[in-house]
Amino acid sequence: MRAKRQPRTIGILTSGGDCPGLNAAIRGVAKAVIGTYGMDVIGILDGFTGLVENRVIHLHEHELVGLLTLGGTILGTSRNKPHKMPLADGTFHDMTGAAVENYHRLKLDGLVCIGGGGTAKNALRLQKAGLNVITLPKTIDNDVVETDVSFGYDTAMHIATEAVDRLHTTASSHQRIILVDIMGHNAGWLALGASLAGGADVCLIPEIPFRVEKVIESLAQRRTRGRRFSIVSVAEGARPYAAAEIEAGSESVPPITSALIAIQLQEALGLETRVTTLGHVQRGGMPTSTDRLLATQLGCTAARLISEGVFGVMVAVKGNAFVPVPLERVAGFRKTIPLDDPMIEAARLIGLCLSD
Repeated sequence: MRAKRQPRTIGILTSGGDCPGLNAAIRGVAKAVIGTYGMDVIGILDGFTGLVENRVIHLHEHELVGLLTLGGTILGTSRNKPHKMPLADGTFHDMTGAAVENYHRLKLDGLVCIGGGGTAKNALRLQKAGLNVITLPKTIDNDVVETDVSFGYDTAMHIATEAVDRLHTTASSHQRIILVDIMGHNAGWLALGASLAGGADVCLIPEIPFRVEKVIESLAQRRTRGRRFSIVSVAEGARPYAAAEIEAGSESVPPITSALIAIQLQEALGLETRVTTLGHVQRGGMPTSTDRLLATQLGCTAARLISEGVFGVMVAVKGNAFVPVPLERVAGFRKTIPLDDPMIEAARLIGLCLSD
């Protein structure tokens, strides 16, 4: 969708969970629209909440200094949705009208929404309400559709891989099995990537429901080969099969915790078993150079598209190109690992147990 006139003022917000590279993306958009296209930039605080409540700051070039390497987001973020804003009494209310009113009160010509799949859905709703919106894909889970990669993923991958590396030394010293919880509620990109890069022995991901007996069998075989320790990476959304459902050939059952898996492994194998949860460490800190570059390029492409009056799209990575993709093709969808993905093929070829 193209705007009818040259945009003069844009808003930027960050929504959903924080991740490395958000400030680099803010900087990329703002430096380009201010320095190259001569627009004004308004930063909207705390995601869509700030748009509903009209809480903003003006971004000038001096506010952008130092953002490239800074983790988190200077604008703040939240998971609140304009159509479902929480009230003090615990109820929710549709505040889309307030968001639209404040967009026009601020005299915005466009709104850049930086976030993942949920942000894309909220942006699409605002587009349908008449606003000019454009989104940038961020998530450490790498599960935003229609883009090869999202910024934040590379940094989180480095953190998770380093954790697996470090756990090897303590696991081998104490002859332990160590399970490491890695983020990824619906997709296993991060857990599988870190397992391959860090040399884990078992990887449990949402795309492949696991059988505990297969994990036990794999770890027992390692012991017969003289390996006295093992690393098991577990994506937070990993799901087990139930015995009755295996016989029926049906779908999987809800997740069980790594702590319960650890108990089963310890009882079956007689090896001391521990669980390490990386948690929000994966989302914090300085972004890698890869994520800084990606966020900057995504932001600059968004600035160019805005100057051309192109809205209603997400800026996607397709090979070496940065291209607009209609929000209708992004909102409500999720990118999971195909079972024929090269990473899964590599895992099987090197003997990484996926427990299926």
